[in-house]
Amino acid sequence: MSTAFTAFTALRSVLALQAAALAAGLLIAAAPLPATAADASTFAAAMNEFNRAVGGEEAAIEAAAERLARLSAAEPADPVLRAYAGSAATLRARTTLLPWKKMSHAEDGLALLDKALAQLAPAHDAPLYRGVPASLEARFTAAGTFLALPGMFNRRERGLKLLQEVATSPLLDSAPLPFKGAVWLRAGQEALKADDKAAARDWFGKLVASGAPQAADAQARLKDL
Repeated sequence: MSTAFTAFTALRSVLALQAAALAAGLLIAAAPLPATAADASTFAAAMNEFNRAVGGEEAAIEAAAERLARLSAAEPADPVLRAYAGSAATLRARTTLLPWKKMSHAEDGLALLDKALAQLAPAHDAPLYRGVPASLEARFTAAGTFLALPGMFNRRERGLKLLQEVATSPLLDSAPLPFKGAVWLRAGQEALKADDKAAARDWFGKLVASGAPQAADAQARLKDL
């Protein structure tokens, strides 16, 4: 099995964990959406495809990537849709055995993620989908994708920086609890990877105390520390 194939298998696995953490409780009634956003039902359908794709259904990858690409193209001012479109595009690397195509799909997705991050402005600090501030959701989506990529892309440092920005942002206080739980869980996981057990305990402990949908997962991880 090639190094590239193994690396992109890991990409899907890590994104699946993040998507599962979000899906654990973010299927809540959506807040009113700005006129420039996709409607709640359209967004929910797109995220269903995305979650299936990162959850292991390779047959859903192309559908998710195409659906999110269409939504993003229809709403070019929406950084959240562009970020998810970029993340889905990187998953297309799982659909081919050709190394150059894997790289091409990954680079296409990264270009979209970079553009989504570049277009963030103060106005995007307002809630957009499911009551989550758009700036936080776009950054968290990019962070998860960057951290899951093979080292050859040199995105890990930026992914950690984005994750730290989201986890320590004052905006997170007003975000729905399931989103906060997903962020804290990911922060704890990355702390463990860095062998920072004290930080991992802090993040997992905060998650358990919050009662977020991911609390049981955090509790199990605490027992292993």
